[in-house]
Amino acid sequence: MRLVRVRTTLRRGLTVVAALVLLTLAPILPQASPETTPAETRALWVLRTSLGSPESITALVRTAREHGFNTLLVQVRGRGDAYFISSLEPRAAELQRRPATFDPLATVLAQAHDAGLRVHAWVNVNLVSSAADLPIAPTHLVHRHPEWLMVPRDLVQELSRVPEESPAYVGKLARWTRTQTAELEGLYTSPILPAAADHVSTVVRDLVTRYAVDGVHLDYARYPSERFDYSRGAIRAFREAVRPHLSGAVRREVDGQEAEDPLAYPDAFPAEWKAFRISRLTTLVDRLRTTVKTARPEALVTVATAPDIQDARDHRLQDWAAWLTAGFVDAVCPMAYTPEPARFAEQIAAARDVKGGRAVWAGIGAYRLPPAQTIENIETARRLGAGGVVLFSYDSLIDPRQSSPDYIAVVGRSVFAKPAAASTGTR
Repeated sequence: MRLVRVRTTLRRGLTVVAALVLLTLAPILPQASPETTPAETRALWVLRTSLGSPESITALVRTAREHGFNTLLVQVRGRGDAYFISSLEPRAAELQRRPATFDPLATVLAQAHDAGLRVHAWVNVNLVSSAADLPIAPTHLVHRHPEWLMVPRDLVQELSRVPEESPAYVGKLARWTRTQTAELEGLYTSPILPAAADHVSTVVRDLVTRYAVDGVHLDYARYPSERFDYSRGAIRAFREAVRPHLSGAVRREVDGQEAEDPLAYPDAFPAEWKAFRISRLTTLVDRLRTTVKTARPEALVTVATAPDIQDARDHRLQDWAAWLTAGFVDAVCPMAYTPEPARFAEQIAAARDVKGGRAVWAGIGAYRLPPAQTIENIETARRLGAGGVVLFSYDSLIDPRQSSPDYIAVVGRSVFAKPAAASTGTR
């Protein structure tokens, strides 16, 4: 009963507090300029596995050019590592046998630009490690800063007894994550923690300063699920945000509960806790946009998103509809990988309706569709006014174990027969 009374008292004040927090965090951006008709983006998501040698990069560029694509989204930060020359994060393990002078991103840029293709650096923002195979490099942030990792609610009590700097901390988190492979891709860093946000922003700044990329494509700019991030640092940040607005009696009440239960503050105000996590991710996305635009104003900032707007906000804490409306990104790529044509159309239409003067590039899960269905989805996206399409993924479509050997050629002949200039995004 005492907890119910505390919650009731706090909700009265914290509805205003949450609104003030969101307003403080949300940047004021200029309005988008009036739209013109941009060139269609015809893009491929290119996994880091296709960047492992000069020969594979040459094949990538040739395939894209010959079959009508004009944009490559190349994954250069896959798991907190680098497929470019970096002093901030370790060189990808897959590149260790290559000469130290081999620079996958520089090689792609040189060849693709010569071929008239645009290149966007695909950066995984929060996903930083597999849980099955932890990074070997001792300089990897998983080993240097385990306190930056997101924690699921399920492990809060168990991990509360383990020092964050102990190898057992990451070990327990990784072992638990391996039991959730149907839902979780690996270990994530938290957008709530200032030091973690500083790091990814510094990585992006370094990348766009030294490489003439045409854009930065943000992926995994989301929480694994609404069960994250319950790390000590995240809960501490939430507590520090709300305590100044509470009466002394209420603070003492919840502080007393927290002495026995580390979840006291999030559980006392679940709506405010959710809004806090959403706003911190939004702040990080806007910060990355500012980082890119400051160094390279003409570069586009795009983001891969969960395809359903409400589900993305409720379960991934990814409010991408607000990002579009406010102009935090130049384009969204809803990952509409559904094999159901009607559902695909519904998801792309919903994104179009909230795009706020920005572009929508329809993400198509070609890896799970026959060529005819991919072609139909491209035509549907065009009919619905999408600014382009992105196929996932180049790597699966050239793999004879997953696709027909002429998959890309069939799609290209059918829908990209006329060459298209590289898209400039929204202008």
